[in-house]
Amino acid sequence: MSTALILGAVLAVVCVVLVALPFLREPDPLSDELDALTPERRRRLALSEERDRALAALKELEADHRAGRVNDEDYRISIGPLRREAAEALRALDGDARGKGEQAGRRDGGD
Repeated sequence: MSTALILGAVLAVVCVVLVALPFLREPDPLSDELDALTPERRRRLALSEERDRALAALKELEADHRAGRVNDEDYRISIGPLRREAAEALRALDGDARGKGEQAGRRDGGD
């Protein structure tokens, strides 16, 4: 009986190794090169970063104003340009997205 038990244990270990082997191997990459950004994607990335910077600055200004680190006058002076900057980036991103939607609609036969 001990021989059957040992044989069963060895068979179980072999089965576990065979099943786990594909998961333990490092997958072969198709290519090590990163995708190059098209000019359009580079522009959208720059606009997204500009939007994120402006929104982060607005958030920080709001927090500083609430905490009393920025007085009301400085807050009023600073808030307008930051809102404008964020709005311009959002409008540009929205315009790009709408342009893509219109192009896709034309290709699909819409409009």
